Amino acid sequence: MDAFITSALLVALAEIGDKTQLLSFVLAARLRKPGAIIAGIFVATVANHALAGSLGVWLASLVAPQWLPWLTGTLFIGFGLWTLHPDSLDDDPKLHQAGAFVTALIAFFIAEMGDKTQFATMALAARFDMLAAVVLGTTLGMMLANVPAVLVGEKLAQRLPMNLIRIAAALVFIATGVVTIAGAPSVAR
Repeated sequence: MDAFITSALLVALAEIGDKTQLLSFVLAARLRKPGAIIAGIFVATVANHALAGSLGVWLASLVAPQWLPWLTGTLFIGFGLWTLHPDSLDDDPKLHQAGAFVTALIAFFIAEMGDKTQFATMALAARFDMLAAVVLGTTLGMMLANVPAVLVGEKLAQRLPMNLIRIAAALVFIATGVVTIAGAPSVAR
């Protein structure tokens, strides 16, 4: 349960103001089909995070167990620092001929590639070695942050204290990294 709750909390906080949340606002404004957009975001997130989590578990199997907490803890601290930098969308998503669902699925899957929440999913899967719990948790976190963005859109973004939320998310990532490192076994032999 720890893996699920930690994953959901970290990703939900990290997603506030993230480029994929900004993409959710844009998709909602342009496509005006919230059900299809939410379904596309869900499928893209499950696919992307299942791949990222699988990669994290595999990479963890290559690292000596005594080094893994040091490595993942350092990554979480790095994610915290990364979270302090506001994201922006590089370009406007193009409407796919297949409709809102496919447009949201493709745009969201691609936008999530190399994103901090994708890397966080890898690190969480490596830390907990519970792929299903981590993928379900990170997917829930993404949906908690992005469904309101689709449903309420730009009005919500204007009312949220984005800087405070970004700082809170950064602190949660950094605290997770510090706690992970603090519980790490000594690597000296």
